[in-house]
Formats: sequence, structure tokens, C-alpha cells
Amino acid sequence: MAGRRVVVFPSSAELGPVLAQLVTSRAEKAITSRGRFTLGLSGGSLASMLSKELLALPELDCSKWVVGFCDERVVSFDDPDSTYGLYKSQLFSKVNIPDSGILTIESSLPVNECAEDYTRKLKEVFPGDDFPVFDLLLLGMGPDGHTCSLFPDHPLLEETKKIVAPISDSPKPPPQRVTMTFPVVNSARCVAFVSTGGSKAPILKEVLEGREGPALPAARVVPTNGDLFWLVDDPASASLTIQVERLGSGAKL
Repeated sequence: MAGRRVVVFPSSAELGPVLAQLVTSRAEKAITSRGRFTLGLSGGSLASMLSKELLALPELDCSKWVVGFCDERVVSFDDPDSTYGLYKSQLFSKVNIPDSGILTIESSLPVNECAEDYTRKLKEVFPGDDFPVFDLLLLGMGPDGHTCSLFPDHPLLEETKKIVAPISDSPKPPPQRVTMTFPVVNSARCVAFVSTGGSKAPILKEVLEGREGPALPAARVVPTNGDLFWLVDDPASASLTIQVERLGSGAKL
């Protein structure tokens, strides 16, 4: 791992533009080196923040982007729980990303087949890699320390062979989901967590500073050869005692 950077912003209003800058600078670098930018997205509040900030950029060009989902709920795309549906309405429909550049699940399939189908789609886009190597994965963290659909004490935490795994007993509804596994997450060139709000403060401390007992899922994200950013706001960082960087909205990572 190239090292972990914990960066604290006064609020999500300052964090958002820096997140958008991180995405576009990584995109530029990837397109220059490899001719495309591969991005993994997560849902929740991250979707609206990222969509708003990317659309505010004057010369956003997504024509060479390939976008996948770090996890997805096995529901129809018009269901409010669909992460793809969220991004389609807030971002994809407003930018020049080609349809072929958006890797969606086949939501009509049973959850196990859905995971196998999504694995096949990823393998087509990342031929020759044992595990897909994304240029950037954007992750969130739940109040229980879960990330993607990798929940505390769940058997999927020990999955080492699958690229995408099914989960039919998610402790958080909806129960049926597919998720990238740790080998994929930790193969990425860069991973950025976004965590905001005072309700995240206790769990953020446990993830970043350790706890008794097994490491929480978010703490197990340690890219083998990539960069790791934690972008958090003041309220979320309130309990931290580790050294952090403090930045404002005009900063570049």
C-alpha cells in the first residue's frame, strides 16, 4: 500500500469539490496511461454528493470512463434502492458516458446467478487480470463499519476466490445484493472512502484506530499496491486521536 491519508474537511460542502477533483485527476492520469478510466461507485449519500460536484465541473468528459458498482441491490432499476437507478437519474443521464461504459447487474436474475453474471461482465472488461484492477473505487461506510455489502461477522469477509459474491441475508434491507469482494477492493490503484456526519464518529475511530476483537470490514480495506484516502468531515472525525490532514475546498489531493 502506498499509504493511508486521512483528510478532514470543515463540512461536506468543502469535501465535495475535492472529491470531484480526485476523480477527474485520476481519470486524466488513467486515460493518459491506459486509454480509459475504470471507476467503481457506491450508493447512499455519496451518489448525490458526487453527482452534484461532477456536474459542476465545466469541462467534464466521461467518454472514456468505464463505471462499475462496488455493490448493488438486486432490485429493478426503477426501485429507489437501486444504486444504478440513483446514478442514472442524477449523473449518467447528464454526462457523455457511453451506455457500454456502464456495467449494470442483470436485476431479473436470482441473486447467485446475478453475481455470476456480473463477474462475467467484469472479466470481459478486465481480461487477463485474476481480479479486476480499478483505477478508483469510491466507498462509503455504514454505522456498523460495513463497506460495499461486506458486513461485520459475515462469512463473505473471508471470501478469497470470487470477484463478485451474492448475499441473500444482508442485515440491512434489501436482503439480496451482490458485492465486490476484498480481493477486488484491495487490488484497486486507489480507494477513497467518504464518511460524513457525527453519527459516524464512534465507528470511524474504531476503523482508523483499531478496536478489540476482529477488524471491522472497512478497516480491512488496505490496497496492496494502491493509495487509500479517507475523506471525512469535522463531525465524523470528532473522536479521532490520530494525526490527520486538514484541507479546505480548493485543495488538491
